[in-house]
Amino acid sequence: MENLPYLSAEKIHEFIQQALLEDVGSGDHSTLGSIPKDQYGQAQLIIKEAGIIAGLDLAEKIFHQFDPSLVVEILLKDGDSVNPGDIGLKVKGSAASILTTERLVLNCLQRMSGIATKTHQLSKMISHTKARLMDTRKTTPNFRMIEKWAVVLGGGLNHRFALYDMVMLKDNHIDFAGGISNAVQNVKRYLQQQGLQLKIEVETRNLKEVEEVLAVGGIDYIMLDNMDYDTMRKAVEIVNGKYPLEASGGITEETLKDVAECGVDYISVGALTHHVRSMDISLKAY
Repeated sequence: MENLPYLSAEKIHEFIQQALLEDVGSGDHSTLGSIPKDQYGQAQLIIKEAGIIAGLDLAEKIFHQFDPSLVVEILLKDGDSVNPGDIGLKVKGSAASILTTERLVLNCLQRMSGIATKTHQLSKMISHTKARLMDTRKTTPNFRMIEKWAVVLGGGLNHRFALYDMVMLKDNHIDFAGGISNAVQNVKRYLQQQGLQLKIEVETRNLKEVEEVLAVGGIDYIMLDNMDYDTMRKAVEIVNGKYPLEASGGITEETLKDVAECGVDYISVGALTHHVRSMDISLKAY
């Protein structure tokens, strides 16, 4: 499970349980009514377009959680490059169980593979620089764990998972707190009082704010938000490696390469999870 802190057998089990409850509810009556209980079946996962496959491990867990007697043969690895006609897995056993789990398996695989593919494509565009691609919290509610997992399978990095595992002081925090110095000092005092050890990132909108963060110190990352290329390059010079720099805000496929070449360490792109097309994959009986 990629050794990701937010992934655990318990969390994945809970996700599958809730997803099955949403989709199956009191029963898959189409299948229950048309397929004999002891009908044997087998199906294979057919890849229908080029990209990066992601979600095979999850698919196997879905099949087995719904019906432990299903036999699943994984033929590819999560993160592999795939082409049309490739077979990702085969599943054998109760035809009814295969039919009932088909849509959940495909929904996860298609969405995860779309995210992994986009992440891989964008990461390749900046591979000549030191910058690494990161996701954001702009995820589908109750599906964040799966989407962030897919980003990693595509070669990207996860930013903070949620509000609880890192401090990010954004523009509104800073404005409400009365400035960068107040916001940072307030957070440091709060973390000490609560006995929390969390990394702190501060968003900056201009070079003056970058200099304010350097003057306050004691943080872990500086975000350069919606800055033009010249301003980002100057920020890189000013910070001079003292803190890792993250570029963020409206970065597109067209601007990504130029942003990376400014010398930042990370680039966060919300579109990795909130604006991506699912991969075309199907599960067919054979």
